[in-house]
Amino acid sequence: MKDLNEFELHQQWKKACKKAKLDIEGKDDLFYSRLVGNGKTLLALFRALYGEHPAGEGAEEKLLLLLMTAHRNRSAALRERDKEKSAAGVWFASQRIAGMSLYIDRFCGDLKQFPEKIPYLKKLGVNFIHFMPLLESPAGESDGGYAVSNFRAIDPRFGQMADFELSLNEWRSAGGYAMMDIVLNHTSHRHAWAEKAKAKDPHYSDYYYFFPHREEPDQYDAFMPEIFPESAPGSFTYVPERGDWVMTVFHQYQWDLNFRNPLVLVDMLENIFYYANLGIDVLRIDAPAFIWKEKGTSCQNLPQAH
Repeated sequence: MKDLNEFELHQQWKKACKKAKLDIEGKDDLFYSRLVGNGKTLLALFRALYGEHPAGEGAEEKLLLLLMTAHRNRSAALRERDKEKSAAGVWFASQRIAGMSLYIDRFCGDLKQFPEKIPYLKKLGVNFIHFMPLLESPAGESDGGYAVSNFRAIDPRFGQMADFELSLNEWRSAGGYAMMDIVLNHTSHRHAWAEKAKAKDPHYSDYYYFFPHREEPDQYDAFMPEIFPESAPGSFTYVPERGDWVMTVFHQYQWDLNFRNPLVLVDMLENIFYYANLGIDVLRIDAPAFIWKEKGTSCQNLPQAH
């Protein structure tokens, strides 16, 4: 990637903003000022990871456009909430925040019934809800909802995405904040990306760690501690559809995403922005320590992950 000076960076960003149909001299001026203030650091970090990757330059452009498009698509109501939170500073550390974690089926049955429980929550003094895993995951291979087969769908046991959006809107109108879990380290082997990788789609094959022989998996296993040694020994699973071994640090049905590929990072950020624009205030990242892998290490808490 070419190193750009300040002037060239600003010209590049202005061009990208125009492509994203942002009004940087009007209603989108705050976004652009933040981009100018933080964009160089963002690109430096991105290039430190992906500067030599063949897809790096295209992924960088995609990332910038994603940031701008996510901002453009943010609703007026959420932008107002952003201003309130910004004015409050570290709002989530306030003594006025009282939180509750809950499984939606145990708490109220399904998402359609959640709004009916808001008066009860307000009576308790609760104004911050942590929704435990809600996203679609295969029955019998869900790991409690952490083996996601679709990052854009609610598990039918809890309702539909429209029900979740309505619940978030009602909760926000009552002054509440919302948090949910998102899994960055892996997907279910039933996820569309994994299914395409099973069929040897070259694009999605690079979304996971595949090895044709045991030599490299054994090199990784020599340093990686087993997470579930009794129920899921080792960190690799044989995939008969491909004749390859795939990295599965947790369970055999949870395939580790290859964050060495910058397109994986950008696609997962797109999922993050989707929920931010749905009205989620905080995303709890599950298993963040594992998202970067290096042979000869435990593959946990490596600098690249941070």
